[in-house]
Amino acid sequence: MSGPMSLEPGGPEQDTLAIRLATPRPRRPFGTGGTGGTGGAGNTSDSPTLAIRIPRKGPDEEAVSELAAELADRIGPAVHPYEVAALLEADGLSASLIKEKYGHPTLFSLAAALYERVPRTFPEPPQAPDPWRPDTLRCLLRGALFALPALAYLLTSPLWDVTRHAPVLIVAGTVSWAWGQALGHRAHVRLVTGRREAGRTLAGGSALGATVATALAAIPAGGGPVTAVAAAQSLYLAAAGVLLVLGRERLLLLTLTPLTAGAAVLFWWEPGALIRLTLPLLAVLATLAAAARVLGGCLAEPAAPGPDPRPPLRSSLPYGLFGLAAAILTTLEGRHAPYAVIALTLSMGPAEWLLYRYRGWSVTALRATSSPTGFLLRSGGVLGLCLTVYLLLLLPPALLIGHGSGTAAAAVLGLAAVLWTALLLQAFGVAWPPALVCLTTAAVAAAVAWTTGPPGPAALLPAICAPAALSLVALTLALLGRPSPHA
Repeated sequence: MSGPMSLEPGGPEQDTLAIRLATPRPRRPFGTGGTGGTGGAGNTSDSPTLAIRIPRKGPDEEAVSELAAELADRIGPAVHPYEVAALLEADGLSASLIKEKYGHPTLFSLAAALYERVPRTFPEPPQAPDPWRPDTLRCLLRGALFALPALAYLLTSPLWDVTRHAPVLIVAGTVSWAWGQALGHRAHVRLVTGRREAGRTLAGGSALGATVATALAAIPAGGGPVTAVAAAQSLYLAAAGVLLVLGRERLLLLTLTPLTAGAAVLFWWEPGALIRLTLPLLAVLATLAAAARVLGGCLAEPAAPGPDPRPPLRSSLPYGLFGLAAAILTTLEGRHAPYAVIALTLSMGPAEWLLYRYRGWSVTALRATSSPTGFLLRSGGVLGLCLTVYLLLLLPPALLIGHGSGTAAAAVLGLAAVLWTALLLQAFGVAWPPALVCLTTAAVAAAVAWTTGPPGPAALLPAICAPAALSLVALTLALLGRPSPHA
């Protein structure tokens, strides 16, 4: 059989009621054949049947048309009359109503009539909500939180010698940055298991990271009092990392209130050495207290049921190496233009927003294309758009920082392109390739700067970051220009 059997009872032979009465055969006319005189009987082609035909009432076309108009939006997508029959049955259309109101003998007969009356329409499915829609306010707040701690250096600048003490704080900051990147990745992985497990990872890892950063900073400090400043900086970065990973940005902003208030009054009032030292210390203590409270809440939650899978430490290693490379490159740029570091730090908010936008627009491109080549072209367009928007946002401050110098602006933009594309690859779980590219770039830049004398030539970073950015863009197109990472 090539198709479904008809479920309608009867057929065209039941359109009439036929009563057939048997009658004697008519006699042949005399002399038309046969033997034996006058009364021979023979066959004739005339039918002797008496048929009584009772017409049946046909369908009520007007009522059927009204029903078709009423159900047009639900009948149009049907691909077979049986779907219409199921729809009518689900609506509670009884057999007696079908016969009396619409004049059809069966449900299937009415369904077939409706199917023929309504043209086929196949509407697109409703647009799914964007799972990667960014929280704009949260992204901007995170960018500000990355930059606000610099107010502590503004407040305490008269109390310390930049030439002597800056290397100590740079060492502590570089180690804390690298450690925080690795710990942040591990904590986010542990959050999949549960907040208690993530809290345990953050509690132990933050304390250990602050200790390591302080110990390494004590080497250039020679055990001097600046070691205490490096310890305070390391403790703050560890506590702030805890709050950022656990999504407590507003609480972190509240703990930085002493810094913002102290920096605001500097424009018209000299607070004195004691207040300049007290306000940053209050901010550090408030951040530590907030982090301890949040971690206490995490540790108080019940443990996740089942086994506790712990990711291997080596899985977080490339994230730490990327953090180390980013800290070295940013430090080298800061030696040429200190305000460039502030601009890059503030831009991390828009950078995070564009990372979300890339993922959302890539999903849209995936739905709009039907071939791998088409998606590659659209994906390349999305990547180019996001990277261009990010660099255009940085262009005005880069030109302002470099006093119109193209070399200074190129250094800021090149470093920003490297950091953003590396973060994009990490967001998709591609960790080792961007870490190796950034680490190689940082090693070459540091070696050249060491050879020529810190901070190195002004054209060093543009010359090194440009090929690194191009390599990361090509790597992004090769790895993320396929549909599978976005499915």
